[in-house]
Amino acid sequence: MIVPMKKATIIVQDKDAQAAVSKLRSLGILHVEHINPPQGPDINILKEDISLINTCLDSFRNAGIEMKEPAKDGFKDGDWKTKARHIIDLDKRYEQLLAYRHTLANQISEWQRWGDFDPEGINLLSKKGIYIRFLEIPQKRLGELPKGAIIKSIFSSGGLTRCMVVSQEKFETGFKELRPPHYSLSHLRRRFDETEKAIASLKEEIGGQAHFYSACLAIKAELEQEIVFREALSGMGNENSLSYITGYLPVDYSDSLRSKAKEEKWGIVIRDPGESDTVPTLLRNPRWVSIIKPVFKLLEVIPGYHELDVSPLFLIFLSLFFGMIIGDAGYGAVYFVLTFLAQRKFGRKSKDKKVFFLFYLFSSCAILWGVITGTFFGQEWYISAGMKPLIPVLNDTKYIQAFCFFLGAFHLTLAHAWQAVRKIPSLTALADIGWICVLWAAFFLAKTLILGDPFPAPVKWLIIVGISMAVLFSSPQKNILKMVLQGLANVALSLMNNFTDVVSYIRLFAVGLATVAIADTVNTLAANFGKSNMLVMALIIFMGHTINIILGPISVMVHGIRLNVLEFSSHAGLTWSGVSYRPLSDKAG
Repeated sequence: MIVPMKKATIIVQDKDAQAAVSKLRSLGILHVEHINPPQGPDINILKEDISLINTCLDSFRNAGIEMKEPAKDGFKDGDWKTKARHIIDLDKRYEQLLAYRHTLANQISEWQRWGDFDPEGINLLSKKGIYIRFLEIPQKRLGELPKGAIIKSIFSSGGLTRCMVVSQEKFETGFKELRPPHYSLSHLRRRFDETEKAIASLKEEIGGQAHFYSACLAIKAELEQEIVFREALSGMGNENSLSYITGYLPVDYSDSLRSKAKEEKWGIVIRDPGESDTVPTLLRNPRWVSIIKPVFKLLEVIPGYHELDVSPLFLIFLSLFFGMIIGDAGYGAVYFVLTFLAQRKFGRKSKDKKVFFLFYLFSSCAILWGVITGTFFGQEWYISAGMKPLIPVLNDTKYIQAFCFFLGAFHLTLAHAWQAVRKIPSLTALADIGWICVLWAAFFLAKTLILGDPFPAPVKWLIIVGISMAVLFSSPQKNILKMVLQGLANVALSLMNNFTDVVSYIRLFAVGLATVAIADTVNTLAANFGKSNMLVMALIIFMGHTINIILGPISVMVHGIRLNVLEFSSHAGLTWSGVSYRPLSDKAG
């Protein structure tokens, strides 16, 4: 559920402003709304410091340095900037050497087939009237070079000959001339070896500073907290000799703020937020529902304060979609084991274990769907072995397509039903009832047009009743003509969308079918090409199924989440325009 919020304003004397904000930070319940744009030299300095720390952290990552246990001394208050700049300078030198090594490698690769020669010797010969040039000439045109010139072919490729031409006179050839490097090949190779050693030495030196990676993270967190504090202080309103700060807090925290205000002798006003206020959203759900939070965090979406919290439905339907799209008990078991191993390795360091439980749920849904459809690392071998799925009808193409249409109509019906309940006692709730009728008419129409089923005669009344209710109650008003015209405009835009949204759920069938088809193809290839070589068979099976296992969650991201975030949300009137509740706090995160 979305937690109801209150809007609070705390008033203090100017001289007590900083102390008041500090105590509010310790309380950790007020989401600050700035009265004035937060700005000032101290804020700019803090942002520059964070930029410096971020660059330092990037330097560690660029060099491929893994984080080590923090050093006992760490960064002291006075020297962390010096240390950070030193690490950044090392990284810049490291990047320059990498670029120089790349240039040397290209030059060596380009000229090593020419052999070792001394460019300075070539320059000396040219001063004495002997000219040496390196040309790239089509093989058929070698005879066009001036007579008297000595031509030495070095190598040929792609119909072109690279040759050295020696002459006692300068001449124009019209052919591509290759400019030799400034140094000999042996010199370039020495430079390359020296650069390799310098790169290794620098990487080792940067690695020696890796103990300070954790310290950098800690300093960054402190700086970010300090910026939030300074912005809250700078963003306070001022009136005469008074300062005031405004923000939002959950309604059940109101008494705590009042008690603090009474204790500190602050002026305080707590009221309900207005319609124009940008109220932050705080979601509180049962533990079984809250495991969907990692998905919202990944997508960076949250419902608006005045919108619906669809977390329970999002979790239920996304889990079902995961099972249908993956559709393989073997793959589900792999996801389950990988989740278990990830939890064993990273679970102790992670304070929030919701993501592990979420993937246990997703994996279980894939296992369940695979069991009832008889799919274990493919389906053909299972059926060929004489085994039958628990629910054979789910392997019937026409049935599963009809089930997808039903699922779409049902899913979107829940969206409109939820909207209707929220709108009661307004007459606009009847418009959502009308759209529910249209959705089920779209379901039967999809079965007729795509699956060839007969169109039930009574469904036409669903269309008539549904459209009539949508037209009449979308924007009820006393002016009947205006009401009807606005209703018709809304229906004209939404009618086709309702049909296409129901049909779009067929993607669950199509993507799930593709997953099974790839698994069966992998098994067939392994059986055909690996008959005489078990190693080849094992390699094909491992590589093919691994690719399919990797692609599965990507398909869920693209299709399963889309059905929730776009199709369902548009029917539920959900714009995901919310602002997360982030109270001023002295705790990191």
